[in-house]
Amino acid sequence: MSEVRKQDQAAAAVVEKPTMRDALVTAAFRLFMERGFEQTTIDDIVAEAGVGRRSFFRHFPSKEDVVFPDHDGCLAEMTAFLQDADDAGDPVEQVCDAARLVLRAYAVNPAFSVQRYLLTKKVPNLRAHELSVVWRYERALAAHLRARYAARADGALRADVIAAAVVAAHNHTLRTWLRSGGEGDVTAAVGEALSFVAETWSGSPGPGAPESQDDEVVVVVARRGTPMWRVVRGVESALEG
Repeated sequence: MSEVRKQDQAAAAVVEKPTMRDALVTAAFRLFMERGFEQTTIDDIVAEAGVGRRSFFRHFPSKEDVVFPDHDGCLAEMTAFLQDADDAGDPVEQVCDAARLVLRAYAVNPAFSVQRYLLTKKVPNLRAHELSVVWRYERALAAHLRARYAARADGALRADVIAAAVVAAHNHTLRTWLRSGGEGDVTAAVGEALSFVAETWSGSPGPGAPESQDDEVVVVVARRGTPMWRVVRGVESALEG
């Protein structure tokens, strides 16, 4: 075997070797599934992973955080993506694309995502922790939209509503997929849901924009006692004009 090939194989082995962070997550979930979340301690996890407590806390602030090892990275990636977004682009499309980055963390490992979903359903503390993470995603999306809609009178309201809609569409479809055991194409399903949000909110006119012909208001003046058929005819004539 050539020296170059040996070096390539050694490099591949290094890449594939699980990190200490991965080892802690694997050990934690193995124990959570066997004993339950509440019954498993951090000491149990580090013993299972073969590391010390200090190593655990270098990677995770708490036992709850080991259940969601990818969320801080996802939030950082999503925030960077929005910061680099083109000012001339559609802000609604941009926040939808940011949500797709979060989905990627779930879709890359369906078995782990389903396992975490089942665990979170059983443990109220984990559910509360997950909601706090979702809120951070939503705030990041809303902050981007608020900056883009700063000139609108309804900018803050619009930003918060659209951010909530993006999160709701993403989470509804994601949870449907998780309840199915990770079956099917979740990327396509979430894409369809986010497209619905984009179609609903993209390109709507700002305040002060001219109204479309269909939105014009027609006022017809008639004397009291005028027959209804004359009133209707007056409305029809005004609309035709």
